[in-house]
Amino acid sequence: MGGLVTSILVDGIGELVTNSPAVGDGLGLLTDAALVVDSDRIAWVGPSASAPAADRRFDAGRRSVVPSFVDSHSHLAFAGDRADEFTARMAGARYDGGGISRTVSATRGASDDELRALLRARVAEMQAQGTGTIEIKSGYGLTVEHEVRLLRLAREVTDETTFLGAHVCPAGASPSEYLDLEACAPHARWIDVFCEPASPHAFDGDQARAVLAAGRAAGLGLRVHGNQLGHGPGVAVAVEFGAASVDHCTYLSAADVDALAACDTVATLLPGVEFATRSPYPDARALIDAGVRVALATDCNPGTCFTSSMPFVIALAVREMGLTPAEALRAATAGGAAALRRGDVGHLGVGATARMTVLDAPSYQHLAYRPGVPIARLLDTTVRTSG
Repeated sequence: MGGLVTSILVDGIGELVTNSPAVGDGLGLLTDAALVVDSDRIAWVGPSASAPAADRRFDAGRRSVVPSFVDSHSHLAFAGDRADEFTARMAGARYDGGGISRTVSATRGASDDELRALLRARVAEMQAQGTGTIEIKSGYGLTVEHEVRLLRLAREVTDETTFLGAHVCPAGASPSEYLDLEACAPHARWIDVFCEPASPHAFDGDQARAVLAAGRAAGLGLRVHGNQLGHGPGVAVAVEFGAASVDHCTYLSAADVDALAACDTVATLLPGVEFATRSPYPDARALIDAGVRVALATDCNPGTCFTSSMPFVIALAVREMGLTPAEALRAATAGGAAALRRGDVGHLGVGATARMTVLDAPSYQHLAYRPGVPIARLLDTTVRTSG
């Protein structure tokens, strides 16, 4: 019988993206590199020729290795299908948030086992494309019972769970009837609110402030859906409350950009939504040039962006939003980690959690260069017993 494997050497890396500030450029790029994983943490990074011995070895075959993608915004806990809405939008229909109620009805009607199977399949789909950290929101229950159920099921597949009771306000209901933090907070790390006065189904600035204040009092981290459908107070409210991120940011004023540049709230951009709704893309270039911290995420959901592919999002950010391939990759890794206030993922520096993605390509630039091609996959560095 073999002994316990505690360390793994990953060498033969043609190009290693570390996102480490200790390395000169923005991606912390190393060539002819190696790293050692010990007890599921990065223990050493450097030139292949200087790599220390380890219990097991993986040869990357001169391919590129990057930090696994951090998808900091998704809505995976749902049942039902809204492909007909996508077809209608392609024919000119406008999105206003109203279709969420259709998903609420289908999700409430699904059993725990049905939702669990759907969740696990969607997570597996993300992981198969190189995503290692996933945030999942509730928001398709909109009763106390169903919101708790969605959070409980999401917690089975990720620690990054978000209570989005303030997704839309159900017809005839008051938010206080289902924003039950005592019941939902134990299953969530975050609270989120859809602050969008341009939608008749979402929440205005004062309502969003009340939701965030209650979430903060319950010990939850803060997130905001804001400025998706038009100019509004979402960014200002997020900055005022020190939210970890404000997501969408499609319609921004100069004051919004300045406010984000002056704080540590991350602007999380979701270009898959603009692709699937034929909406204008956010001005990512203006945000980057102003010094705003930017993240990219899928917003995987049944209504406005049913993609689980972070490589696709990276390609859109480069093609449609003016980011360089390096900026887009950093936003999809270190940016997503910042949006979740995680220091252990999104980079491959010493001490990081060993979540890395190998590309069937010589360079990270192929993520945007070869859109739609499945070149990214998680590298399994799980410590296990041999023999």
